[in-house]
Amino acid sequence: MKNASLKNLFFPTLSEHKKKVEVNSESTRTNSHSLAYICVGSEREQRREREQVMSKQTYSVCFCWRRRFKLALAEAPSEIKTLFEQYSENEIMTPSHLKRFLVEVQKQEKATEEEAQAIIDSFRHFHRRGVGLNLESFFKYLFSDDNPPLLPSHGVYHDMTLPLSHYFIYTGHNSYLTGNQLSSECSDVPIINALKRGVRVIELDIWPNAAKDDINVLHGNTLTPPVELIRCLRSIKEYAFVASEYPVVITLEDHLTPDLQAKVAEMVANTFGDILFTPNTESVKEFPSPDSLKRRIIISTKPPKEYLGAKEKDKGDDSQHEKGKEDGKASGEDEAWGKEVPSLRGGTIEDYKDNNVDEEDLNDDDESDESDKLPHNVAPEYRRLIAIHAGKPKGGLEECLKVDPDKVRRLSLSEQQLEKAAINHGKQIVRRRPHIGSCAWGFTQRNILRVYPKGTRIDSSNYNPLIGWMHGAQMVAFNMQGYGRSLWLMHGMFRANGGCGYVKKPDFLLETGPDNEVFDPKAKLPVKTTLKVTVYMGEGWYYDFKHTHFDQYSPPDFYTRVGIAGVPSDTVMKKTKAIEDNWLPTWNETFEFPLSVPELALLRIEVHEYDMSEKDDFGGQTCLPIRELRSGIRAIPLNSQKGEKYPSVKLLMRFEFIN
Repeated sequence: MKNASLKNLFFPTLSEHKKKVEVNSESTRTNSHSLAYICVGSEREQRREREQVMSKQTYSVCFCWRRRFKLALAEAPSEIKTLFEQYSENEIMTPSHLKRFLVEVQKQEKATEEEAQAIIDSFRHFHRRGVGLNLESFFKYLFSDDNPPLLPSHGVYHDMTLPLSHYFIYTGHNSYLTGNQLSSECSDVPIINALKRGVRVIELDIWPNAAKDDINVLHGNTLTPPVELIRCLRSIKEYAFVASEYPVVITLEDHLTPDLQAKVAEMVANTFGDILFTPNTESVKEFPSPDSLKRRIIISTKPPKEYLGAKEKDKGDDSQHEKGKEDGKASGEDEAWGKEVPSLRGGTIEDYKDNNVDEEDLNDDDESDESDKLPHNVAPEYRRLIAIHAGKPKGGLEECLKVDPDKVRRLSLSEQQLEKAAINHGKQIVRRRPHIGSCAWGFTQRNILRVYPKGTRIDSSNYNPLIGWMHGAQMVAFNMQGYGRSLWLMHGMFRANGGCGYVKKPDFLLETGPDNEVFDPKAKLPVKTTLKVTVYMGEGWYYDFKHTHFDQYSPPDFYTRVGIAGVPSDTVMKKTKAIEDNWLPTWNETFEFPLSVPELALLRIEVHEYDMSEKDDFGGQTCLPIRELRSGIRAIPLNSQKGEKYPSVKLLMRFEFIN
């Protein structure tokens, strides 16, 4: 960044900007890649102030001397220049040239010259009006928000007319907690935030208040201050369909007496009115479809049983006190980015070394089927609310996974219980099983399987969601406040299908093969395709971070981690070299990822700043569903640790699928 006109960091679309800032004309003549930066409001003033010092950026060392660094200009990587030469004439890319580039390189087979002209027009400030793109404006287009890695126009495109059991559903765990599982405040705010992000399953633990005349939401047998149930219900009604019109499921973990259950029924009915879905019969043979339940609220819980008293140990989500706090304590790196996602290789999950769950432990779950113990005074109006029945029959995993041809249900397993089920009964979770006199299915083909975090995750951390998804579990319940790599995978999965919160499961999880074979995620499978990823460069950190954020004494040393989260044979992470002392790092490195199950694969992208003496600093992340990834050269916006998009930080990358 050698002069004051170095406002050469790329922005969304020109239509979003209001005013062009004049730049020194001599600087523009001497460097063809210098240009005016356009921005609005206070952001423009902040950037202008920073840019005034960009060419003379200095760092203080030991209070007695300063290090000065020349800041390089961003310019198109050599491969981009070569492609421009190939698809232009006399240094101008006309609409016909651009259309050919879109079809041949970007694999946008349906691109038209009209679309190409629209792109040219939107970047008319950087080229001769109406003629075409020059190298500078072509580079601007590639590195703009007009060129995203996922196609925004896709919207909801999966078949939404199938039963609910045919979809992965964006699911929260203890949705009311603001922080850890033991002492954080209970509030409707995290519920609102989850719904705004597109989460479709909200979990509420309902308990009597101190006077036992009203209902609170809290994490039982902990120090979490409660929030009133009615407040949570009203917030759900207000925000349920802000991000998606598809149904919201409220899972209730019920610790109430029959009279309070009746009060809950009245609250729910009065709050939601006509948008509350109530089935005509208590048990159904097949779940309705998301399409048929648009803008509806669904209640899911176990049928009411005899009230056991608030003092009884809550076992529905594993004991919170099974082990000491040490198991849930995060290391320094965990605090920075979250623990690396546990590996699924080798038949077990590394994170579950302490998994000693016995099949008998399943009967301790709060959802055990105790209908034979129902008292005569159970509130019938509460029972009628339940559209998705939860329950866990006695007899261990074998009984839990049996399929009833006459009714469907929801089963909840902890992550440890699912791991054991996957080892000992893996195919049974997915496959069709012979059944006399009826069409038999694997458990998750007809029923809903919910997986929740083990009780020792008192810090609200999460597990590898792939253990649930690759066995067909629809509701992989996550602590949405448990920021880190596992949650980034969750965000990535549900960017698919227009971000509506429902993603249709791959066909191999819904049916058996031609020879009645069953999908086995741990089997060695043939490679279907290879994803070739080129990491060109990155930009935007200078504008989104203080200049000493990464290093007190010099510009940052960025590197990129890129890899795949998926079935065990596909999972891998690789990284680029670190580029020293550069706010605009250029890597130009290529990686190949063979994929045997691309339908379940997610592309992981992280940027970190290398620090020789301390832990590396976080510089941004994103996670993208492979089955919706666009081929070609794309601008990849990066997000914060909480999943919030940075205003400026992005990478320029290329994706190619090699069959």
